[in-house]
Amino acid sequence: MTSHDHGAEGDSPPGSSDQAGTRTETSSDPCGRLLVQIAAGDRDAFEELFVSQSPILMAVIMRIVVSRSLAEEVLQECFAEAWARSGSFDPSRGTGRAWLVTMCRRRAIDCVRSVQASRDRDVADGLRSAAEVGEEVEQTVIDHAESDRTVSALKLLPADQAQPIVMAFYQGMTHAQISERLGVPLGTIKSRIRDGMRKLRKELEASR
Repeated sequence: MTSHDHGAEGDSPPGSSDQAGTRTETSSDPCGRLLVQIAAGDRDAFEELFVSQSPILMAVIMRIVVSRSLAEEVLQECFAEAWARSGSFDPSRGTGRAWLVTMCRRRAIDCVRSVQASRDRDVADGLRSAAEVGEEVEQTVIDHAESDRTVSALKLLPADQAQPIVMAFYQGMTHAQISERLGVPLGTIKSRIRDGMRKLRKELEASR
């Protein structure tokens, strides 16, 4: 009986030691304490976490994504994830702020990669379109290259478009050489030739 009484007095309620450990570990970590409360469904704790940590986390995200609007989106996603995954926060592995910062960095990097991938696809699509148009237009010009109609059509183009076309198709210069010769950026030279060749094709087709 005595043994039984002693055991009853000495036994701790299930989970009490874990809870005590958690309280000890988060007592010096306000952010971690809030995450523990959020895991229990405390919405006031979530609001306090948002107000206290948003400026710091926003600065972390901004250093990665640069864009203010994108950073705000990433911040909202981070807090949504913090609410959903607060139960996975382990005070024994680090502070609550470190947990949030790691999450924000990961999401910010994912955001940058997503934006870059989208831009790369747009550029690739643009290059394919430009190449297709260029091949079609170039063939039309070549077909008429020695005709009087081509010379007449070239005279109708703006000088800044006609000049690089003549240098490319009559003088055999590359776009880079034309850019260097005229002192105009390579991208501008390509645009002028592309736009000029479109107009040239229309003039040639209209004069058939």
